[in-house]
Amino acid sequence: MRVWKAALLGLIAIGGGAAYYYRQAIPMLLAEVEGNAGAPPPGAFVMPVPVTPVVKRPVGIYLEYPARTESINNITLQARVSGYLQAQHVPDGSDVKEGELLYTIDPRDYQAALDRAKAEKQRDIAARDYASSNLERGTELSKSGWLAKDTFDQRSSSLRQSEAAINIDDAAIRTAELNLEYTQIRAPFAGRLGKNQAAIGALISVAGAPLNTLVQLDPIYVTFNPSETDLDAIEKVRKSGTVAAEIFQPGDSKPPHKGTITFVDNAVDRLTGTLTARATIANADRGLLPGQYVRIRVHAGENPDALLVPQTAIGSSQLGKYVYVVGEKNVAEQKLVTLGPTDGDLVTVSGLDEKDMVITGNLQKIGPGAPVQPITAPPPQAKAGLQTGSTVN
Repeated sequence: MRVWKAALLGLIAIGGGAAYYYRQAIPMLLAEVEGNAGAPPPGAFVMPVPVTPVVKRPVGIYLEYPARTESINNITLQARVSGYLQAQHVPDGSDVKEGELLYTIDPRDYQAALDRAKAEKQRDIAARDYASSNLERGTELSKSGWLAKDTFDQRSSSLRQSEAAINIDDAAIRTAELNLEYTQIRAPFAGRLGKNQAAIGALISVAGAPLNTLVQLDPIYVTFNPSETDLDAIEKVRKSGTVAAEIFQPGDSKPPHKGTITFVDNAVDRLTGTLTARATIANADRGLLPGQYVRIRVHAGENPDALLVPQTAIGSSQLGKYVYVVGEKNVAEQKLVTLGPTDGDLVTVSGLDEKDMVITGNLQKIGPGAPVQPITAPPPQAKAGLQTGSTVN
């Protein structure tokens, strides 16, 4: 009995001592943990990561849209006189200059009509000269009383009729010359010829089957549909000057075709919330053809204080786009960002501070709060002329 009592008293003493120890030790441990918050434990692995500063500089604001090319002039070549098609002077699909001879209709009938009209004029000139001389003689005789008044009037009328006949001959000659000229079908503007639709030797009639088509390729229209929310930005630039535009063809590595916005419609489509706009694009290399689907990039101003980071630093999650920056005590800190226009290897972002150091590598090996060892790398350089729009419709 005494043994059990002694054991019980010993346990009570041990428990009281332990309680006293933990009451004294736990606050000390908590204080130590709070003092070392964010710092890796001794001997822990710290991930080395390349970092780069946020770049601040002016960046152009671009709006990008799908678009379609249209020819400024597109006509059907038809004959204005009838006859047999004598020759096609340029092959199908050729690029032709303004005024270049394309087709010839047999001109012999029209040349004969012109020769006849000229001969009739010569005959009427001879008749007018005789009538003029006859009237001069009659004037002297009429003054002396040897010529009746009625005879004098007849001679005067004959002269006027001869002069009118010459005027009719002049009109007939001009008509014959036009008909003869119409036997040569020339290009009304510089462009590209299509596929021939009339065989050599075929009888061509006025307003009959077309001979060919001709389209103008330089310059060329590009039509697109900006949204009404983008209209203000475009109109601000139009008021201050011309709105520059560039055209990109899918899969084409050539430099873009350049031009300006030349037309914005006066009404917004109620169903789509867009309106029709058009750019006139230089196409000296004939690289654009009517009916092509392209992308147009419109210069809609400039952001003078844009913040840019490397595109390789951008991550994506269910919450949106983000980047990792080096936080206090060298731990990774995740910041959500909104992307804007790109400038070469850089992309404009909002949601960062100008003084942030952005982590650009080992992104799959770190997470929020992970200890990192920053390795400073030079910021990437923008590639001029490669900006893309922040608005893609």
